[in-house]
Amino acid sequence: MPGNMTFDELTAAVARGDIDTVLVAAIDMQGRLMGKRFHAQYFIDGGHVETHCCNYLLAIDMEMTTVPGYKSTGWQTGYGDYVMKPDMATLRPLPWLPGTALVLCDLLDHHTHEEVQYSPRAILKKQVARARAMGFAPMMATELEFYLFENSLESLRDGLRQHGQIRDLVPVSAYNEDYHLFQTTKEEVVMRAVRNGLYGAGVPVECSKGEADAGQEEINVKYSEALDTADNHSITKQAVKEIAWSKGRSVTFMAKYDHRRAGSSSHVHQSLWTLDGQPAFRDEADAHGMSAVMKQFLAGQLAHAEEIAAFLAPNVNSYKRFCTGMFAPTKAVWSRDNRTAGFRVCGEGTKGVRVECRIGGADLNPYLAMAALLAAGLAGIEGQMTLEPEMQGDMYQATGIREIPKTLREAAALLHGSAMLRAAFGDDVVDHYHHAAQWEISETDRVVTDFELQRLLERA
Repeated sequence: MPGNMTFDELTAAVARGDIDTVLVAAIDMQGRLMGKRFHAQYFIDGGHVETHCCNYLLAIDMEMTTVPGYKSTGWQTGYGDYVMKPDMATLRPLPWLPGTALVLCDLLDHHTHEEVQYSPRAILKKQVARARAMGFAPMMATELEFYLFENSLESLRDGLRQHGQIRDLVPVSAYNEDYHLFQTTKEEVVMRAVRNGLYGAGVPVECSKGEADAGQEEINVKYSEALDTADNHSITKQAVKEIAWSKGRSVTFMAKYDHRRAGSSSHVHQSLWTLDGQPAFRDEADAHGMSAVMKQFLAGQLAHAEEIAAFLAPNVNSYKRFCTGMFAPTKAVWSRDNRTAGFRVCGEGTKGVRVECRIGGADLNPYLAMAALLAAGLAGIEGQMTLEPEMQGDMYQATGIREIPKTLREAAALLHGSAMLRAAFGDDVVDHYHHAAQWEISETDRVVTDFELQRLLERA
């Protein structure tokens, strides 16, 4: 569901002294919340209409570097402003931050007040509108994984200053805790606060659980309309980081923080419903309960899986997650209830029948990933694509079938050449995010790693 606080309720809470701060946040290219802290009374008195931010927020990397070469902005244009327009339907209190509420914003052009085409929220909204024009409401959910560490962020930074690298990360568990209730009891100081905090903020948490390695967690939020799910995903990541920090712990949403550990994913569950609330993916007469629409949608995602990989795995590190035997897929094929396939059909024979894309890592931007998946699926419907035969068995050992790109370099080239994405997003948007991928590649290429030093310093 969207935010759970109206403007009138905020006004009353401010008058009572319950709320004194409003976070006004936009989504950047990495899926992070970026914005300002308003005094709540100022927000009520007029700040809620709009505010401004530097347009470099859609042209920076993870380090906030002013990346050269973007068409949208740069030193050549003086880095002007975007308008941050609060979407008041997303207004909510944040129980884990005293006296604080949050509202998400759309980014608008400073002169035209049209939505900025590069904005992740605008990109997803465009694909949702496309689906609705075809008679469908896209419903999605994400399963978000991360690692929880005993270390505080401050202690990790101290180690980085002293040694030039992050050392002695201590996962909160000593062993694989997948579905493990005893071990996760020991983690409740963080995870209980996460579940209750998010629920109080209007994010309908279903559950949390231990995941498939020491210190790995998963949190699940109820499925919803695509934009709402992306909003909830971003708020969830922010909440997990802030709550863990407040408890003296740290987390990472890296896709692969240690080559010896399982990677962290963000599986995306997807279905289409008719505008009058009927499951468009269900056909009781079909052997597997899959409608023609569902088969075409899945066929489109398979046909374009390699082209959209850069939005599901946006960092160089992302591709280290795709390895045999650790529940991350390596093949972009489909199968029923098979966790070795990149696309898994779940809920067979029920109204909840859906496609689970297992390719995405926890480092994805949910708006971009969902928009790309939706664009590919809708292309399948528009083209009335035929679904290829189901693959069965161990996909890790299967050969001669479609593979997930092995590097960001490969995925970026496929993104750049994608006619489907250029038609769906526009050339400028595809070129913008291709440039972002190229920058990540070039930054990684130039850095000497600890692995290289250990391997080559003496022996080369």
